[in-house]
Amino acid sequence: MKNILYLITLIMVFISRFTVNLNAQIIDINEKWVKVADALNFPEGPAFDGKFTICISNCYGGWITRYSEGVKDTFISKVDDSLLIEKTNGLAFGYDGSLFVCEYGKGKILRVSPDSRIEVYSDGYKGEKFNRPNDLTFDKNGNLFFTDPKSYDKNMLDGRIFFVDANTKETKLIEDSLAFPNGINISPIDGKLYVCESAKQKIFRYTITKENELIDKQEFVEIPGGDPDGIEFDVEGNLYVAHFGGKTIYIFLPEGKLIQKIETPGSKPTNLEFGDADYRTLYLTEVETNSLYNIKTKLPGKKLITNK
Repeated sequence: MKNILYLITLIMVFISRFTVNLNAQIIDINEKWVKVADALNFPEGPAFDGKFTICISNCYGGWITRYSEGVKDTFISKVDDSLLIEKTNGLAFGYDGSLFVCEYGKGKILRVSPDSRIEVYSDGYKGEKFNRPNDLTFDKNGNLFFTDPKSYDKNMLDGRIFFVDANTKETKLIEDSLAFPNGINISPIDGKLYVCESAKQKIFRYTITKENELIDKQEFVEIPGGDPDGIEFDVEGNLYVAHFGGKTIYIFLPEGKLIQKIETPGSKPTNLEFGDADYRTLYLTEVETNSLYNIKTKLPGKKLITNK
């Protein structure tokens, strides 16, 4: 009898955690995704420059697309600089206006300056190149954190997280033994580092120490039925998760309670980014349709407190 009551309690906790509060919805149920760019090739990224432009990786195409004020063009490609660009994934703009790029084809982190010069920002650790840099984020001091997965297997714990010091440019390994670490971001509310372990279908969070080490790893949420991929925070500290294979965007409160699920145009959403001047517009990359979309939110019209 005790076992049955315990099982019922677990089920009720799970249902409670994944029950949506209709009064707290951030995106109106009548809002629709708007396709703003298509003909992409496994789009990822995306990254907003804080002004007018969204940049998107084309993971299998070898070029980065730029979308600005209704116009789509090619920002940079392996044709332009075949020595550095091969296959790109996560993108983020730094405080100096440079675009930082996960170059997973060659196992490097690249920096593209505002005048489009490409340089290697970090090319490996202890003499070996990275496995396949996936996603990246900055803290308020300009230090870089990025994920470096290898095997997609929940039992093959060979994924890592690296840190690059903004001043010394030193690269440090700060976490290992992860099951395909993927999306990564820092909460503007609690300052913790959030990381998707896609092969476990879970999101974890860490406390970042003053020495830029990771401690107190905690499970934030588990999302079965697909892979938690790219993640983004809004101005209120809610976490948005692109659920690859699940055809869904999940929105969680800072304490981990689900407040909304949004169906996506295709079944394979990869990543998210707030853009436009008021940071009320959510952009989405999706690979089944190979397109970039956006949707309006009901967030307050103020600038996002961001770590990027």
